[in-house]
Amino acid sequence: MTDEVRYDDAADAVVIEGERRSAPRGDAAPAPGTDGLGCHSGAEMEKAARMAGQSEILDQYARDYPQGPHDKPQSMCPAFGSLRVGLRMRRVATMLSGSACCVYGLTFVSHFYGARRSVGYVPFNSETLVTGKLFEDIRDAVYEMADPDRFDAIVVTNLCVPTASGVPLRLLPDEINGVRIVGIDVPGFGVPTHAEAKDILAGAMLNYARAEVEAGPVAAPEGGRGSRPTVAMLGEMFPADPMMIGRMLDPMGLAAGPVVPCREWRELYAALDSAVVAAIHPFYTAAVREFQAAGRPIVGSAPVGHEGTAAWLKAIGEAHGVSAEKIAAAQNAVLPAIKGALEGARLEGRITLSGYEGSELLVARLLVESGAEVAYVGSACPRTPWSEEDAAWLEAHGAKVKFRASLEDDCAAMEAVQPDLAIGTTPVVQKAKELSIPSLYFTNLISARPLMGPAGAGSLQQVMRAAMENRDRMAHMKAFFHGVGEGETAGIWEGAPNLHPEFRERHQKKLEKQARAAKAEQMI
Repeated sequence: MTDEVRYDDAADAVVIEGERRSAPRGDAAPAPGTDGLGCHSGAEMEKAARMAGQSEILDQYARDYPQGPHDKPQSMCPAFGSLRVGLRMRRVATMLSGSACCVYGLTFVSHFYGARRSVGYVPFNSETLVTGKLFEDIRDAVYEMADPDRFDAIVVTNLCVPTASGVPLRLLPDEINGVRIVGIDVPGFGVPTHAEAKDILAGAMLNYARAEVEAGPVAAPEGGRGSRPTVAMLGEMFPADPMMIGRMLDPMGLAAGPVVPCREWRELYAALDSAVVAAIHPFYTAAVREFQAAGRPIVGSAPVGHEGTAAWLKAIGEAHGVSAEKIAAAQNAVLPAIKGALEGARLEGRITLSGYEGSELLVARLLVESGAEVAYVGSACPRTPWSEEDAAWLEAHGAKVKFRASLEDDCAAMEAVQPDLAIGTTPVVQKAKELSIPSLYFTNLISARPLMGPAGAGSLQQVMRAAMENRDRMAHMKAFFHGVGEGETAGIWEGAPNLHPEFRERHQKKLEKQARAAKAEQMI
């Protein structure tokens, strides 16, 4: 027998044993802090925010980002969108104010998606939140970080709890030691999707930059100003797409301008200096407002597919006053190559498509021109004036287009259509696999590919054709795993699983009680 090897005194720690408690009755009042209200509790958090003086912000969000069938997001935390925009900008620091669990999740997913810098965090507790000390802590942290040798700007973001508590980021100074301070609120109860949170920060930065331009001379782009008028582009795109757009604009005497959200601050000035703005992603409402205030015309849709590219080049040219001859030259330079790429990579089959990135309609147009039957297109983003052309085109080609589509909408469409391929978010893909329907995750496999010009015309077909050919394998997998259970009974059991229907019943009663209380309060 060998002696026990000990590395510390952890084994000597006293273990405190709790007392066994009887299960609470179904109608028992919930204990404090366990009433089911969390960061996404919708109306309750919004009510608290309005009582704390945040009505102006929430009313603006309600106009910019109208709610759908749900009062809380169904995708990842919306603040991930604005966080991602800030973390991609050079010489821009990011600071979060919110619950520690939220900050942990946001920093985790941001690093998962390739962030290579730290995220600042200002912690709080009930006392600092209620007394206003949290705002003082945020202000102190901003002053400490404001180093002009390291940063052009610092973005401070209120998450749900500070927003609901009225922490006034608007009272922060506009600049400290030459470092710009941009404060935004991105609550889950006021911003439906993370895509629209990108617009919140992009719009706030454009607003700041526009004020700087109006006040006097600003820094020129790093490569200097070109001799040609530029077209600014709204929406995160595959890196090759802006270069392809630049080639398509060249015969018209135009050049591709910055992509908003930008990668550095001075690009904001160049974007505002552009002659025309292309709303590639049509939900950037706040950003569009800033461009319109600067007198820049907005053009919707994008150069995807043969018909889409022809129409987009014509609209861009006309918005800038380009002659019909130059527009025709630009079309003739690229359309034959796009047509050839589409004919060389045909798709056959029925597809349903849904997502929350904002580019769903563009991808659907490309699939239709590739030969696929697109029966349903769902976007978690709202309908805007700059998505009307794409929606009308898709509906004319037999697609059902649903804006502010919920997860339930997307799953119902997929189950009803029984497509050869379902493209969607993670839960939609999961549901499709359960039904032996081949599926692809939109964000990682579809939106991360080129869409514009000849490159876009041939980029999607190969991966989709390979997925559709997997239907027999999906059926084989379903047959193989048949009988292992699903939901709470998933797995292989030696005996019957230990189900606790009383827990479900008690939780359902609590939800019904909350619903009755909310209804009664509305009637008062």
